[in-house]
Amino acid sequence: MTKTNPTTTHQADHPLPYRIATLVYVFNHQRQTLLLHRLRPPNQGLYSPIGGKLEQALGESPYACALREIHEEIGIDLKLPDIRLIGMVSEKGYEGKTHWLMFCFEIIKPVQVVSQEIPEGRLEWVDLEKINTLPIPETDRSIIWPLVCRHSVMLQRQAGQTPEVFSVHIDCTNSEQIAAVIEHEGTGYSRQATD
Repeated sequence: MTKTNPTTTHQADHPLPYRIATLVYVFNHQRQTLLLHRLRPPNQGLYSPIGGKLEQALGESPYACALREIHEEIGIDLKLPDIRLIGMVSEKGYEGKTHWLMFCFEIIKPVQVVSQEIPEGRLEWVDLEKINTLPIPETDRSIIWPLVCRHSVMLQRQAGQTPEVFSVHIDCTNSEQIAAVIEHEGTGYSRQATD
């Protein structure tokens, strides 16, 4: 007799919605990152980078969404050259409620923002070494943060070189054993074009 996985059967009968969002990693001169202690789902009560869902009905691009979220959440107006795509994350069956496609960006210059309360939660500067001591989503702790740290220009600056973009697919359908496939990480660094 063949055993049926109830999660798979449920998903086939009732497909989960797919959400598209941006995450924006913000750093300062003290090698700290700005995190949001979230008051709202998803990840309520946990720390995460700023960001939010794309305005899909308006045809908003991931870059436009990142710039909008930066303005809405930390009050800074930036332009396209001020941000950089670090990577893409797809999460299957996150919390059994949805699939996510997330575009991870970073602001490519140090930023000074005051820790403060905003409608989504509290913005706090956190030393990079302390991130793993905070309540953060397990996928962030074990998969996304290590990739961001390896691919961030702000954290991996080398003269004339830029870390490549990563892509990872995370299967969250079994919360006991999250599985990840790094679909692209590059072989190190790519040279920037010179004029």
